[in-house]
Amino acid sequence: MRIDILTVLPEMIEGALNTSILKRARQKGLVEFGLHNLRDYSTDIRHHRVDDYPFGGEAGMVMQIEPIDRAISELKSQRDYDEVIFTTPDGEQFTQATANELSLKQNIIILCGHYKGVDYRVREHLITREISIGDFVLTGGELVAAMIADAVVRVIPGAIGDEQSALSDSFQDGLLAPPVYTRPAEYKGWRVPDVLLSGHERNIAEWRMEQSLERTKRLRPDLLK
Repeated sequence: MRIDILTVLPEMIEGALNTSILKRARQKGLVEFGLHNLRDYSTDIRHHRVDDYPFGGEAGMVMQIEPIDRAISELKSQRDYDEVIFTTPDGEQFTQATANELSLKQNIIILCGHYKGVDYRVREHLITREISIGDFVLTGGELVAAMIADAVVRVIPGAIGDEQSALSDSFQDGLLAPPVYTRPAEYKGWRVPDVLLSGHERNIAEWRMEQSLERTKRLRPDLLK
């Protein structure tokens, strides 16, 4: 899999892509990352600007279409892409199901939103999908792109040592994960539930399902709908 990220702040993403699971997945050859500074595609030779004032006089600056089009066109001349994603607060909500779906793709581009947004023609003609991580606004989409990359790559087979661990994460089955415990079995009088120490696999499985349902009903009842 290859993930190309278009950004005006590549330094915000470099650390995340070179740490932990993402780093190991890249070293194993499971994923390849491409970080591209949109300023390299600017038509402004002197200042490398990629933004301008919006028509109509609204406050803020808008990312120009030309640098973005030039960057996407250059990447598409090298390979085919399954998705060209734009990170934006008003996009579709990113979920575990989205991460699972994207993990099956071969090549994707993520365009990081910035400033007031992008020239809307980018969204009309160059983007195939718009993704949000919540109803709030960040300085830019760089952190969002790193989060998407992390969520997608970690479910690629081989990315983490125990693949069953990823499959048992919250939201994989539409529910929150049950509580987990480790040694010591008792600490300051706080005991691990006896069922987990029983060795009875069926009872443990039933307990975990009950706990998942209870936690989902209490914390995220919307998931049960």
